[in-house]
Amino acid sequence: MSQSRRELLVAAAAWPLRGASKPVRYAICSETFAGASFAEACHAARRTGYEGIEIDPAQLSDNPAMLPPERRREIRDMMREAGLEHVGLHSFLRVPGGMHLTTADAAVRTRSWEYFRRLVDLAADFGNRPVMVLGSAKQRMAADGVTPQEAVSRLVDGLRGLAPTAEARGVRVLMEPLAPQLCNVVTTLARAVDIVRAVASPAVRTIFDTHNTAAEKEPPSQLIRGYLPYIEHVHLNEMDGRRPGAGNYPFSEVLRALKEVNYSNWISVEVFDFKPDGETVARQAREFLRRAEQAAGGGR
Repeated sequence: MSQSRRELLVAAAAWPLRGASKPVRYAICSETFAGASFAEACHAARRTGYEGIEIDPAQLSDNPAMLPPERRREIRDMMREAGLEHVGLHSFLRVPGGMHLTTADAAVRTRSWEYFRRLVDLAADFGNRPVMVLGSAKQRMAADGVTPQEAVSRLVDGLRGLAPTAEARGVRVLMEPLAPQLCNVVTTLARAVDIVRAVASPAVRTIFDTHNTAAEKEPPSQLIRGYLPYIEHVHLNEMDGRRPGAGNYPFSEVLRALKEVNYSNWISVEVFDFKPDGETVARQAREFLRRAEQAAGGGR
């Protein structure tokens, strides 16, 4: 099969999941409610208007891939009891320490990708068709003599090796573009899509994250329309990491573009500033997004 033909098939793989009749659903990242138990975080997320929760595994354990089956069931039940769906995992290589996906140290690299593989199983055990957002700036950046080009090559090789497991477990691994001040590898959607195309698996996609559009030259609506076949998930936050509505990012433009292209996967609120407290931030973000939806010509 030719490279161009394979790319078209990979790009098309996301489309059956989309449909005009299915409303957009909002989730929030679990670390918003730092200091609360996971069960409390789930109830706070539901109380403040969200339907799903995206998990930072470090909130669950210092070694989340080693959580036993009974604990995985408990966590899954906590989400269900709160009326939430499991969206997926992010920031998943922060614990345990010592992980790095692109290092020149082959032993560390092998160990890190193997741990990643076990986290795919964790994500799948928490719910159906989860995403895994591969941000992990410190665990993927080019450092210690590794060039960005070498780092990208190792990301491609690692994701190719991981893809069969992700496909078998129904997990989508999302290569996330990161702002240049955060990471020196994959800083635009175009570069993320290059990796998706190179891996050529329906289990490897990308994500549109408003906070990480610093290096983009096109407006958000154009990015969404241009890369839609590869975009499996959306993160919303201000450019400085505050909640949506605390700054001046054009969220109505983003929501209008998503509506026009019939995007129907999850939208997660991911913030890095939790003042005055997580529940207040979550509620204010959801209230703002309702207004932004109305301004975009839709919403609930």
